[in-house]
Amino acid sequence: MNIRCIAIDDEPLALGQLVAYIEKVPFLELAAQCQSALEARQFLEHDTADAIFCDINMPDLNGMDFVKSLAAPPLIVFTTAYSEYAVEGFRVNAVDYLLKPFGMQEFLRAANRLRERLSKDKEASQPVAEASQPSANSQETTVAADTDSLFLKADYRIVKVRISDIRYIESMSEYLKVWIEGEAKPIITLLSMKKMEERLPGSFMRVHRSYIINLTKIQEVNKNRVSLDVNTSIPIGDFYKEAFQAYLDKRFLGK
Repeated sequence: MNIRCIAIDDEPLALGQLVAYIEKVPFLELAAQCQSALEARQFLEHDTADAIFCDINMPDLNGMDFVKSLAAPPLIVFTTAYSEYAVEGFRVNAVDYLLKPFGMQEFLRAANRLRERLSKDKEASQPVAEASQPSANSQETTVAADTDSLFLKADYRIVKVRISDIRYIESMSEYLKVWIEGEAKPIITLLSMKKMEERLPGSFMRVHRSYIINLTKIQEVNKNRVSLDVNTSIPIGDFYKEAFQAYLDKRFLGK
């Protein structure tokens, strides 16, 4: 199965590198290379593509707005030097997000995810029995649980996480950042705080509208903040103070 691709980047050197990577992958076929989103839009008016490798920061029309403007966008892999766009990439259902400068290994990972996604989309388009299983894209399947682990849907993967390794959870609108012990970056998953609260055991507590903490990770409590380590200080919201204080009172030794 060949995947017809468009490469978009306003920087000639970056575009040339992107094209070179595409040409090295046997199942990718370069349909067009464009130096602007407007040029890519003109191409799509009279031709088609299965996927787009698209820079975000571009003049006139940035890559994110370009993708949002498409009525039926192909599969998208964003390329950019700015990590703050990662969450926005999830919101437009991007298959992957390549942070510049990236090498052939990272590009091949993204290409393989494109192939897997196209394969799944084709399978999903086949007729199914009436009593089918729930969609893998529904929020209900974002988290599955057993006695000591969670399975989180993140970046089109299902990631197993030991509950005891979770340090804290941070809300970002409809997404959650799940911070894991020993990991520099969080797992980002599409899920509500309420749903996550329902799945966690009593060793976790919501202390703020945007934070759930693992109570076993607390190192210090100072006024209205909880410290999990020297670099992590979590605010305690007014609505949650009473419950958190009750937790402390049960374990407090002293006068």
